[in-house]
Amino acid sequence: MRYIIFYKPYGVLSQFTRAHAHGSLADFGLPSGVYAAGRLDADSEGLLFITDDGVLQSRIAEPKHKTPKIYLAQVERLITPEALEKLRNGLMLRDGPTLPCGARAIEEPPLPPRDPPIRFRKSVPVSWVRIELKEGRNRQVRRMLAAVGFPVLRLVRSAIGPLTSEGLAPGQWRELTAGEISVLRKGNG
Repeated sequence: MRYIIFYKPYGVLSQFTRAHAHGSLADFGLPSGVYAAGRLDADSEGLLFITDDGVLQSRIAEPKHKTPKIYLAQVERLITPEALEKLRNGLMLRDGPTLPCGARAIEEPPLPPRDPPIRFRKSVPVSWVRIELKEGRNRQVRRMLAAVGFPVLRLVRSAIGPLTSEGLAPGQWRELTAGEISVLRKGNG
């Protein structure tokens, strides 16, 4: 069995097949027969867990298992306490209510530069938000932040359960240690 963490760069699909002029996981020398547990959109970056262990893949990817995932979002304007409270309480989106989540304002995190860089506008300040979800609907973090009036400029997944992107640069991957695999198997929350 293979257990891999990968820092997906901006503009890359979370699949092994190219589409719509985007890069794919096949561009990074990953072993064959493995699949991503969950997805990140091409315009999002950060941690993917990749494996050929279908049971563990399912446990991490399927919302019913409530594996926590942490996202760092750069948003337009300075996030307000009221917006953070709405996020924490759960919101109504077009596809139904979201679960309550962790949401707090943070200082700009030490992330690798994005290629291409975020467009800078002197007249519009930005802020950073840390969101912890235990579900994972299509473009959920972006939709939640837009619903409270703070469009996302950059979105990075920094953790999946106990796994973090620490030490990985965009496009880098590594196999998990036996200890990390053991922690995942015991419970990923």
